Amino acid sequence: MTNLRALFATTALVACGTAALAEDMTITVWAGGSNDADSYRWESIEIAADMLEREYALQGEELNITVEAKRDFGGWEEFKQAVTLAAEAGTAPAIVVTSHLDIAPWSQAGYIVPVEDYLDLDAWPLNDIYPNLMQIAAYDGVQWGLPQDAESRPFFFWKETMKGIGYSDADIDALPAKVASGEYTLKNVLVDAKKAVDMGLVEEGYGFYPRVSNGPDFAQFYQSFGGVLQDPETGKLVLDKAAMEEMYQFFVDAVAAGVTRKNHIGTEWSQWYNEVANGKAALWHGGTWHYARYTGQEGNPDFFGTIQFSLIPAGNDKGHANTITQPLVYLLTDQQDDKVEEVAAQLLKIASEPRMNALHAIKSAHLGITKQESNIELYSNNRWAAEATERLLGTANAQPNHLQYGVFAETMWKGLEAAWTGVQTPAEAVAAVEAEMTAKLGDELIVR
Repeated sequence: MTNLRALFATTALVACGTAALAEDMTITVWAGGSNDADSYRWESIEIAADMLEREYALQGEELNITVEAKRDFGGWEEFKQAVTLAAEAGTAPAIVVTSHLDIAPWSQAGYIVPVEDYLDLDAWPLNDIYPNLMQIAAYDGVQWGLPQDAESRPFFFWKETMKGIGYSDADIDALPAKVASGEYTLKNVLVDAKKAVDMGLVEEGYGFYPRVSNGPDFAQFYQSFGGVLQDPETGKLVLDKAAMEEMYQFFVDAVAAGVTRKNHIGTEWSQWYNEVANGKAALWHGGTWHYARYTGQEGNPDFFGTIQFSLIPAGNDKGHANTITQPLVYLLTDQQDDKVEEVAAQLLKIASEPRMNALHAIKSAHLGITKQESNIELYSNNRWAAEATERLLGTANAQPNHLQYGVFAETMWKGLEAAWTGVQTPAEAVAAVEAEMTAKLGDELIVR
């Protein structure tokens, strides 16, 4: 009888505990730079919420999570302004999906909290995320966020044009390995691009067809000539004058050779996409996400039959073949209720599992964030995802999470634009860049 009463008492306590623990919670997610193809940036959080509710239920607790998502902000500037204003007002969304470059300023401003305070980074699935991607989501020795996706910025070759200048199918197949080893360099790019123009295979100015506006891509060419963006010991930004001048000179030489247009900068993106996707350019550089646009909107149904891709070639013996990844990251914002931060962190962990992240990677033509993602059939059976991951992602680096990197990147672009368009010589442009960077960055800049 005593045991029976104890059983009833325990049951009552469990029932009361369950009622006491029932909780309704709203988790708001704001995703910058996203469209319909990127819907799993927030839908993965919705799926994770359902899973977490079920886990709580099996432990005798009731947690009802409502996920409210927003992705229409007009553009990146509007998105970042909205996040900043909301954080200042104490109404920031629990989760933001944004560029890793926001980590430095937002952490210093107190807008975000470290994910490492809530998650075991050495446990599954976080211990399976590529280490270089985790480093990109960290700043000043602290793991502030988790990579939401990955991408890379490869170099592209139009196969038919390469055959026209003398390459065999075997030669074209061997290009990615030759680029990676440094056997095929940017010098070869200029030679091949000029052949394509001189032979009339592409129009003048279409031998090498670069990106038409500023972006992370151009830091890759700086690295191709031995440039380093950040000193690993001090964390300071680095201006390597020789590497910068040689990078500028490469684009000046491309214009002089007639393989790149002097007025190329500012070309409409819609025009550029259509031209490179359909063989009007011989060689160019872009992003892994371009695959979806080339094969979709731009009407190229045979990507692998028409295009070869590789790392960005080295420029000289001091540099190396490379690619930059610009992953978006999940960040947790500072909330009045710590429980919201705890639950949001758990949702990020679940959303980072290989099968979950593969949904986003395949739908949006991005790359996966975890090693085991390559074992998910949805991912491994997708030729683009599989080959791009193997060829590019493992060695990808990123622009540094530094409070003043935006100044560095913008100044580097101004110098390139001045040299490219003939306003200054490469040497003059670098001198102007050094003066401006030194004035604006001060002790945070190392000049070599």
